[in-house]
Amino acid sequence: MGMTTDVHLRDLRYFLAVAEELHFTRAAERLYVSQPALSKQVRALERQLGVELFRRDRRGVALTPAGTALLPHARRVLAAWEEGAAAVERARAAQHSTLVVGMSTSPGRGGLLPAIRSRFTAAHPDAAVRLRQVGWEDPTAGLADRGADVAFAWLPLPDADRYAWTVVAEEPRLVALPETHPLAARTNLTLADLADEPFLALPLSAGVLRDHWLALDERPGGPPRIGAEIAGTEETYEALVAGLGVCLVAAGNAPLITLGGVTTRPVHGLSPSRYVLAWRVEDGSRPLVRGYAQACRRVTGRPGSERGRP
Repeated sequence: MGMTTDVHLRDLRYFLAVAEELHFTRAAERLYVSQPALSKQVRALERQLGVELFRRDRRGVALTPAGTALLPHARRVLAAWEEGAAAVERARAAQHSTLVVGMSTSPGRGGLLPAIRSRFTAAHPDAAVRLRQVGWEDPTAGLADRGADVAFAWLPLPDADRYAWTVVAEEPRLVALPETHPLAARTNLTLADLADEPFLALPLSAGVLRDHWLALDERPGGPPRIGAEIAGTEETYEALVAGLGVCLVAAGNAPLITLGGVTTRPVHGLSPSRYVLAWRVEDGSRPLVRGYAQACRRVTGRPGSERGRP
């Protein structure tokens, strides 16, 4: 009996058809297979089980005691598999009607998310929207590991040619620093003024995005000293208050860290930051991805995507 683990559903289905029809030709017609193929398959099953399931004689086909014993179990296995296949199908359908939206910090920005959601839901009433919080270690906010279908992220994205996006907001990069910091008294700061300050940096895995928030390509002199690594807004606030360093922050995110003891100042001559809704290029034609991008564009009043137009 050691071989029984390898019995296939098809064998049970063939067995069941013959057991119910008690006629090989009719069973073969019902299964859309040839009668010799059916007979051969049933004989192979009998060999595998080491027992005869049917008695074949001139009067026709009858179940043997072993066949009779197998019958209710074969029915149960096939019914259970039908249920399993149906459950998989439901999960597949649900997956296609669920849009996962990745983000590292809530976009805020004047109720952007609820506004996009209500437009999207009006156009796709059967679709569900699930939000997924992703740590700052992943600058794609869930797109790279396929944990999100669309994501709110900052440019530049690593492997940018894998993604398309529509710009949600273009905001100045401010410098956040403790209120007691000598530079906080000034209003006309430039990157040169910040050259000697320790900076708070995103995790190394953030790659090009880490460089962007350190303004590596725009700062005079070499790269800054790193005072601490930050992987979330609370950590950033704590590090600022503790005087571990200064950091650049998008104007729209300033309220998240300018709690007691922290302030922001404009940095003159520094290019702005761009916040986008992004998706993988190959998903641009998926109806829910397109629908969410369209809803986003309507809400932000921006005409089209910078790259790739779903």
